[in-house]
Formats: sequence, structure tokens, C-alpha cells
Amino acid sequence: MFGIGTPELILILVVALLIIGPKELPKIGRELGRAFRSFQRAADDVKESITREIEDAGREAEHTLEEKEKDKKE
Repeated sequence: MFGIGTPELILILVVALLIIGPKELPKIGRELGRAFRSFQRAADDVKESITREIEDAGREAEHTLEEKEKDKKE
């Protein structure tokens, strides 16, 4: 996960606990989780859109090639 090992993650959590405090830490964790999920959804949507466009372009290219081969035979 981003090149962060267990010791580093524990250190980050301890520092966050000291700076933010135990009452606010769960709230901030939830907000970070929501933001991460939102980012993941947006990335998945972009990936799906690009995949769909590539597939459409491939089908269009195949159709064009088939038409050119038909024209050559005629």
C-alpha cells in the first residue's frame, strides 16, 4: 500500500492520534475512507469509459476493414 510498511503505518497512526486526538480520529478516518471510495469510483468510471471507447474504436476499425475488403472483391 503506497510502499508503506507496518512500522511506518503504526508511526503515522500514533502521530495522528497525538496531533488530532482520540475523539476526532474516528471522524477523520471515516471522512478519509469516504474520500478514498469516491476517488476509486471516479477512477473506475474513467477506466470503464476508456475501455468502452477503445472497444468502440476497435469495432469501427473492423467494420471499416470489412467494407474495404468487400470493395476490393467487387
